[in-house]
Amino acid sequence: MNTLPKPYRMEEEIANAITHGIGVLLAVAGTILLLVKASVSAPSADKGFYLTAFSIFGFSMIFLYLTSTLYHSLLKTKAYTVFERLDHSAIYILIAGTYTGYCLTALRGPVGWAIFGVIWGLTAVGISLYAVFGKKLRIISVFTYIFMGWIIVFAAEPLKAVIPEFSWKFLLWGGIIYTIGALVYALRKIRWTHPFWHLFVLGGTTLHFLSLFFSF
Repeated sequence: MNTLPKPYRMEEEIANAITHGIGVLLAVAGTILLLVKASVSAPSADKGFYLTAFSIFGFSMIFLYLTSTLYHSLLKTKAYTVFERLDHSAIYILIAGTYTGYCLTALRGPVGWAIFGVIWGLTAVGISLYAVFGKKLRIISVFTYIFMGWIIVFAAEPLKAVIPEFSWKFLLWGGIIYTIGALVYALRKIRWTHPFWHLFVLGGTTLHFLSLFFSF
């Protein structure tokens, strides 16, 4: 008989699946809104970049919330190990997808392309290492997520110069919410911290969606 891996409890797993199941629906809706706005309002010469960037960001959101929902729904099945790795890989993809939303639009240029390359390179390395070592890298992965998320500080000035102030604030506060959530996740042995981590992720994603939506 399969049992839930420690420190998970069934009621917590139900909460985990529900919170990120809602995230799937919100991610789909957000992606549609971004693509519609890009189609209507993006500069004509850059419309292809906006549509590509927002498609990648949208995919990264949907992929994260879908894999997380399935992971927390299938803990008693043989698919658990596969989805556990996909779940953590999806975090890297969401980080890279979020950067892509800016690097191919407002930040496009030498700085944007440099950050784009660095972030996707780190994403490839992170996913590869987690695929090999799995849970052994869980805590290291948390700090890697935080580090990758705050690489944006190196492009703060050029980005602030080309997007509205409130768009920048949404981006900044989204990063803060994600960081607090990552620290909550590190306390995973304490009951109910994981569902709270999920809420922080939803909050961070929502703020970054708003930042991108109002960036042009």
